[in-house]
Amino acid sequence: MQQQEKQREEDAIVLDFLPNGYASDTRPSHLKTAIAQAIGKNNLALLELVPRKGIFLQPYEEVYVGDQKREKIHHVVGKINVGKLTPTAKAELEHAVKQIVHASPDRFVEFFNKSQPLSTRMHSLELLPGLGKKHMWEIVEERRGDPFTSFEDLKSRVKLIPDPEKLVVKRVIKELEGTEKHLLFVR
Repeated sequence: MQQQEKQREEDAIVLDFLPNGYASDTRPSHLKTAIAQAIGKNNLALLELVPRKGIFLQPYEEVYVGDQKREKIHHVVGKINVGKLTPTAKAELEHAVKQIVHASPDRFVEFFNKSQPLSTRMHSLELLPGLGKKHMWEIVEERRGDPFTSFEDLKSRVKLIPDPEKLVVKRVIKELEGTEKHLLFVR
């Protein structure tokens, strides 16, 4: 996990593409640049990207944003917050997060296997929406034997747990909105 924290985003999923830039940009049209809003696949950071000239991007298209030569992206403007997302990007955010969680479940299942208490009264598992002390203790007891191997394994071994994949997606959205004190998944 330590190495992953320092890592920059390599790939991102496009949430929205504005071929004529932001509507609120008051500069003349010949000075405006196309803008893409995206979410990074590794750190789940919301990014503002400038595509290369003549490149048109589609929602859910994966683009390379790393340090090597980029085919579609000219440069990364930087991180943005949820408030700066366009209505389209906001609407696509949950689906894109689901896509990321579904594509790499191991790193999220690992959270259920390795999460630790935050204090004597609060466990990091309890930060997942809809997960209370009862489910938290069931997960802790169940992982003592064998670690969970998948979301399905987690669901089958911990009775009556709400959909763990959905819990992770909801938590990521809440973290991106900036309302959470503790960050579990977004860096």
